[in-house]
Amino acid sequence: MEVLVHHIYEYEKGLRNLILHTTSKNLKLEIEKRLNKKNIPFIIHEISGNKINIYFGNQHCIDVVNSISKVNLSEYTPEEDYILGIMLGYDRVKQCQRFLDRKNKRNSQQKLIG
Repeated sequence: MEVLVHHIYEYEKGLRNLILHTTSKNLKLEIEKRLNKKNIPFIIHEISGNKINIYFGNQHCIDVVNSISKVNLSEYTPEEDYILGIMLGYDRVKQCQRFLDRKNKRNSQQKLIG
C-alpha cells in the first residue's frame, strides 16, 4: 500500500496525470475505497493470476485507456502502447524507440505471414 499512497501523492501534487498500479486482487476493495474517497477517477482490469491493474488519474486519461478497451497490455498496438507510455510519463525518446522497435517487429511478422 505504500507504493499506492505514493502514487496518489504524485497525482495530487500534479507530478503525474495517469498512474498504472499493479497489485494483488485482495486489495481491490480497499483501493477502490481510497480512490473514491479522494474523488480520483479510476478503472480496474483483472489480469493473470491474483493481480489487478489499476489506472487512476485525470478523467481524460482514463477515458483514453477505456477507449483502447484491451485488458492485456501485450495486445496493445505499437500506437496504443506509445500513447499509454506517454500518458504515464515515461521518457519520450525511449517511448519513440520502443514504438519504432515494436512497429518494425510487427511489420516483419506480417511479411512472414503474408
